[in-house]
Amino acid sequence: QQHLHPCFHTLNMAQQTSTTLPSGSLNHIKNVAIVGATGTSGKHIVEALLATGKHNITAITREGGTTPMPSGISVQKVDYSNPSTLVSALRNQDALIITMGVRAPPDQQSKLIQAAAEAGVQWILPNEFGYDTSNEALCNDIRPGAQKPGYTSQIENLGVSKWIGFVCGFWYTFSLGGSPDRFGFDFPNRKVILFDEGTQPISVTTFPLVGKGVVNLLSLPITKSEGEKSTACLSDFGNRFCFVASFVVSQKDMLDSVLRVMKTDVKDWTITKEETKERYERGMTRLRGGDYAGLVLGMYSRNFFPDGSGNHSVTRGLDNEKLGLPKEDLDEFTEVAVKEALSGTSDSYH
Repeated sequence: QQHLHPCFHTLNMAQQTSTTLPSGSLNHIKNVAIVGATGTSGKHIVEALLATGKHNITAITREGGTTPMPSGISVQKVDYSNPSTLVSALRNQDALIITMGVRAPPDQQSKLIQAAAEAGVQWILPNEFGYDTSNEALCNDIRPGAQKPGYTSQIENLGVSKWIGFVCGFWYTFSLGGSPDRFGFDFPNRKVILFDEGTQPISVTTFPLVGKGVVNLLSLPITKSEGEKSTACLSDFGNRFCFVASFVVSQKDMLDSVLRVMKTDVKDWTITKEETKERYERGMTRLRGGDYAGLVLGMYSRNFFPDGSGNHSVTRGLDNEKLGLPKEDLDEFTEVAVKEALSGTSDSYH
C-alpha cells in the first residue's frame, strides 16, 4: 500500500536466516513482532531488521489482508474483534513494535497492548514515532481538549511489559516532499512559504535512521554485565522516550539544500511568508469544521513555534550516540524528497 524502498541486497542476505535463528542469550531480544510491517515507517524498520539478521521477525496483519510481505519474515493473521487471536499471535514474542496510520481505529493499539500483556511480551514500542508527545503544551495545542490515549500508562498498569517511545520529529523526506501544508514547499511550481522568517530550527529524521535506531535499540543487551557502566543497555530505556534526529534544520536550511540539489537559484522560486501562529490557527479552525487536513497544517505549524517545541535535539538531548547511529547527508535526503515530489510518489497521511 506504500512505496517500498527496499535494500534488495541486504534483504536477500537475510532471507535465509531471519526466521530460523536459534534461541540465544537470555540477555538479548530474539523474537520481534511488528504491526504495520509494510506501512510508511514500518517497512523501513523491517528492512533494517532483515539487514542485521539478528532477530526472528513476525508481521501481525489483519485477517483478509492481501498486502505482500517481504521474504524472510513470518506472518500472523489476527482479528481485532477476537482478542484471543491477538494473544495467540504474540505468544513467545520478546518485543512488539506498533506502527499505525493516524486514522487507525483508536482502540486498536489498546487491544494490542492488552494482548501483549496476556502473552507475556516484555517490551513494547508503541505508536509513538513522531513529535515529542511528552511535551504536554505541544500536545494540548495540537489536539486541544482531547484526552491523551494513555497507552504508556496502560502498559505500566498492566505490569508485564516495559515501553519505549521513539521521538524522532517529523519524517524529513515525507514532510519536505509532501504538500505545502507540511514544510511549505511546492516543488512542481517552485514555490515555498516561509513560516515567519523561516529561521526556526526543528529536529527531523529520515526513515532509514529510525529503522536503524529501532534495530540497534533492540540489539542492545537487556541488562549491563556486572561492573559494566559505559555500555548502553535496553533497560536504560525502559518506560521512557528515546530521542533521535537526523538533522536540525530551519526552512531556510531546507531551501538552501533544495537549491543545491535542484541546481536552482533563489530568483527561480516564488517565496512568500506567513505568520506561523496564523497558519496554526487556520489549521485548527479547519479541523474543528471537520476538515481532517487541518490537523496536518496545525500540527506542522505548531512545531515551528519559537518556543522550540519542535526541536527535541535541544530540549531533550539525543540518544543517537548511545544507539550507534550514523551521521547522514542532508542533500542526499533532500534529493529523495524532490524526486518523490516531482514524480507524484510522496506518501500521504492515511
